[in-house]
Amino acid sequence: MVNITLSVPNEIKKEMDKFSEMNWSEVARQAFKDKIVKLEILKKFSSKIKLSEKDIKNLSDKINKDVSEKFMRSY
Repeated sequence: MVNITLSVPNEIKKEMDKFSEMNWSEVARQAFKDKIVKLEILKKFSSKIKLSEKDIKNLSDKINKDVSEKFMRSY
């Protein structure tokens, strides 16, 4: 397994520190996995359908919102 460094705003770090029992690396790993799955679905979908740049941006924004909401609900 490789290590990566992430940057988060100080405000988020302070909130994370309130939950020291959390394995934040695992939370990040799961978020990455979820995002990759959604991007793969989007890639397959978009290869079959002609989408404008605006359509793609809207879909991407929705995916990001859904991933964020799932993350916040699970922790």
